[in-house]
Amino acid sequence: MSAPVIRTVGVPKEIKTAEHRVAMTPDGVRELERAGVDVFVETGAGAGASFTDADYRAAGADIVPTAADAWSQQMVVKVKEPQEHEFAYLRADLTLFTYLHLAAYPGVAAALLDSHCTALAYETVQTATGALPLLAPMSEVAGRLAPQMGAHYLERHNGGRGVLMGGAPGVQPAKVVVLGAGNVGWNAAWIAAGMEAEVVLFDKNLDRLRWVDQINKGRIMTLASNRGALERNIADADLVIGAVLVAGGRAPVVVTEDMVATMKPGSVIVDVAIDQGGCIETIHETTHNEPVYEMHGVVHYAVGNMPGAVPHTSTYALTNATLPYIAEVAVHGAGGACRRDPSLAHGVNTVAGQVTNGPVADFLRHPAVDPLVALA
Repeated sequence: MSAPVIRTVGVPKEIKTAEHRVAMTPDGVRELERAGVDVFVETGAGAGASFTDADYRAAGADIVPTAADAWSQQMVVKVKEPQEHEFAYLRADLTLFTYLHLAAYPGVAAALLDSHCTALAYETVQTATGALPLLAPMSEVAGRLAPQMGAHYLERHNGGRGVLMGGAPGVQPAKVVVLGAGNVGWNAAWIAAGMEAEVVLFDKNLDRLRWVDQINKGRIMTLASNRGALERNIADADLVIGAVLVAGGRAPVVVTEDMVATMKPGSVIVDVAIDQGGCIETIHETTHNEPVYEMHGVVHYAVGNMPGAVPHTSTYALTNATLPYIAEVAVHGAGGACRRDPSLAHGVNTVAGQVTNGPVADFLRHPAVDPLVALA
């Protein structure tokens, strides 16, 4: 048997520090209502992203007064992983669909397993080609934000070296090193190049680097990733952007503390991979309220929900990608939706106290169960 179809979806207000996104736009609510799914939005959930309760009512949503009301629905959609205060809302008959990043947050994994809820992660939904369609939009936003944040903290009054990204006529521009040529890295490199910085993009995938070369026609320097090339370029960088991803698993550390110690005083690191543990050895997660710290004279920026800085844009981008998958799960139930679309089966991380995603299970040192078997 598959899980029953879902007729009610809750959209609670995000409570992670300085997280202003919301899981669904009013337009997304309207589409679910047209499919026969009732949507219950916690009052004020969209305020940080510039959506009012009236906007949601006009789209057909029921506005509910408390988080408990939103969480009491058959399915809950969120942006960020459940926070500790939300663990009490997890239960066996709940289907949760959000970014989970369980390799970075084992405490969340333990709460999901203890509750026996069915939890799907946006970031592990994976197509047959290996694409991550629900991670892509936030990767694009975070990638485009990274040079902007780096430029901000390179300014002297923000603790940086006092370097302008594009330099000036007769003056050398900033050197930006981007680690990883996936969606985050490619977008970061593109925006940094648009700011007229000198950009070096590292990746192990030579075909991906060939693609970047073809698109940019030499405006971005591409280098095969190896220890020697990394050491030389990081020591000379004004800004290093970490953008290394392993789907479902912890990001590998590619920049050691020794490498960080060779960087120029006042240089900046922006590690976008922090929500997967980070790819810089000296990194630890920060918040929008306290986004940076200094180590070895280098400014470290490691906000775990970077797209939350631009919540209006991010919420539209997220809903555009997630809505078709959310609708599938609601209309057909988790089991039925996963049988209809194998990419959704990759998204299932926990069912009835079992881990159902291989990379997540490996990191958590937990046996993996086939999601279709667990959902049956």
